[in-house]
Amino acid sequence: MIGELRLKVQDLSIDFGGLKAVSGFSCELCHGELVGLIGPNGAGKTTVFNMLSGIYTPTGGRIEFRDRQGGAHLAAKLNPAKLNRIGLARTFQNIRLFANLSVEDNIRIALHSGRAENPVDALFRLKRFRLDEQKMGERTVELLSLFKIEKKKGELARNLPYGEQRKLEIARALASNPCLLLLDEPAAGMNPQETEELMKIIGFIRNEFHLTILLIEHDMRLVMGICERLLVLDYGRTIAAGTPEQIRQDPAVIKAYLGTEAAHG
Repeated sequence: MIGELRLKVQDLSIDFGGLKAVSGFSCELCHGELVGLIGPNGAGKTTVFNMLSGIYTPTGGRIEFRDRQGGAHLAAKLNPAKLNRIGLARTFQNIRLFANLSVEDNIRIALHSGRAENPVDALFRLKRFRLDEQKMGERTVELLSLFKIEKKKGELARNLPYGEQRKLEIARALASNPCLLLLDEPAAGMNPQETEELMKIIGFIRNEFHLTILLIEHDMRLVMGICERLLVLDYGRTIAAGTPEQIRQDPAVIKAYLGTEAAHG
């Protein structure tokens, strides 16, 4: 499953008013990998995501992202919208849905970039427009069904329970047809049953959509259970990298983050 290089990050750094939030972060992700980024609160994990997705501009280092066709792009020179168009999608630690739009419309907005019709088609509702509308509707139901929320497609996003809002945000990210998906604490606020279900879904979508996934998560059971590799940040620096078993036994990680009980749990 593991294929060509999808993301290469070299010595990534960023300062905020003289404070070094991330320093010398490097990683490589290949097509088909599922990798976890972990660390204590304030370690710089979301800051890394913000640089990878074009929200923050690094003060040092290089981010090379390879799109679906293998074309190389310097991510730091692209804004979030352009990165999304070439195959990078993400979710956020704090849910960012169109709260006053329906569940269905949240997905359809993300599907819009892949529409085939032109303004003339839409104005006169020509055949190509109607076919495209039909395909979008079918794709919307397909994505919502994956997360078992298709029956709520007509509800406002803000009225969904918290766990289902999380699922909708991931479904919306998938609707943009990414090749690299960044998930920022996807299980935050979920109960154990929802977390268990989410673990299975993440593994499934990686295989079904042929994705590379990098996720931030504090639920160690989740990351240890589904990730092939883990990267550990502390105070903006990488202190360890390896398989879940290697990370579980790493003294620096135990001291900084996991604790003796978690390491042997």
